Amino acid sequence: MEIAGIHHVKLPVSDIARSRAWYERVLGFEVAIEFTEDGEVRGLALRRDGCSPQLALRHDPVRAKALSGFDALALLVPARADVETWKSALDEAGEPHGGLVTGHGGGKVLVGLHDPDGIEIRLYAN
Repeated sequence: MEIAGIHHVKLPVSDIARSRAWYERVLGFEVAIEFTEDGEVRGLALRRDGCSPQLALRHDPVRAKALSGFDALALLVPARADVETWKSALDEAGEPHGGLVTGHGGGKVLVGLHDPDGIEIRLYAN
């Protein structure tokens, strides 16, 4: 039996439209699929060229609140210099974050970037 990788990661959010706008604007994801229930968008599948796995957002305010402050997702960037490029771009966009730290094995990590529900997204390079 084999496992080939991770298909997607799903995060709970309290407001689909607000989170969609943030993930598009800040991280460059785009919507691949909208999941509609009772005539309302309740979930999204997001993709970004060169990024695997996909990211899914699901309307679930209770779980989103529970994850606030937790670093649930670390996105891999190709090189340490790219983490610095992300920091500069976030600074220019006025997007708050916690700065750069050294990761395991000497990698570079941008910490303290929070989505609209306070879930921490880290940008990591080995």
